[in-house]
Amino acid sequence: MGTALYWHDDCLGHITPPGHPEQVARLEHVRAALADIDGLDRREAPLAEDATILRGHPQSYLDKIVSSEPAEGTVALDADTHMSPGSVAAARRALGGAVAAVDAVMAGEVTNAFVATRPPGHHAERETHMGFCLFGNVALAAKHALEVHGLSRVAIVDFDVHHGNGTQDLLWDESRVLFFSSHQSPLWPGTGARSEKGAHDQIVNLPLDPMTGWKEMRATYNNEVFPRIDAYQPELLLISAGFDAHRADPLANLNWEVDDFEWLTQNLCDLAAKHCASRVVSVLEGGYDLTALAESVAAHVKVLKEKGA
Repeated sequence: MGTALYWHDDCLGHITPPGHPEQVARLEHVRAALADIDGLDRREAPLAEDATILRGHPQSYLDKIVSSEPAEGTVALDADTHMSPGSVAAARRALGGAVAAVDAVMAGEVTNAFVATRPPGHHAERETHMGFCLFGNVALAAKHALEVHGLSRVAIVDFDVHHGNGTQDLLWDESRVLFFSSHQSPLWPGTGARSEKGAHDQIVNLPLDPMTGWKEMRATYNNEVFPRIDAYQPELLLISAGFDAHRADPLANLNWEVDDFEWLTQNLCDLAAKHCASRVVSVLEGGYDLTALAESVAAHVKVLKEKGA
């Protein structure tokens, strides 16, 4: 059935100040890297409706984000998170793309999907913007899968170098989602200890020491992630695909290479093939060295395409 690629030009309209790592150029490099991959089902990400956002964020938070968008220039919501004219549309496209991808794989239109949008989402907590993120894209896509498609077991794997604190916060009480986050520790945002397990023991945090390379990373996934997913037998697998664990990334200190992301993708797709008809939705999160980001995304999507054929 193939692989869908979701994006939208609105995501280029979210402008951050000069020198900010979460910049328009990230998406431009990703798009250039994916342009030569033939056979992708290229789709525009729709705008997320209010009802989708309100599955995880309260109306007061949505109102705050909408009202904070400036008429010109940029505005800082916090030390890391900025908005410009067009940021709300970009954030709605990022979430809308994730939800549309879930709909497409659940309908059998495609086998899997990659959502190449921005701003990222895994740091956005229920009532708090942070870490470049406005809406909890992957967490809300999981809630959509549960409520709209009636699923009872969704797994999320977040391999971004930073802890997915927003996803954890939005899903803390959700027994129908098994959430894994591997991340460098210590590192911003300072959360993600192994003791943070969720209300139903359904959150699995895997802190990794600085300078962790492929051997330790692969052992962690082989021993602690893949067996639990196998036992869980998810009906859908979602990926928070951050590529800032790459050794070249300027914001962290893990030593992963492109082939580590390729290896992870292959193994996750194999588990999805075993348990959920290969249904995988991967959503772009971090990655701030432009060359490493582009190369890693291309490798990730090539595996999705191979497994989705």
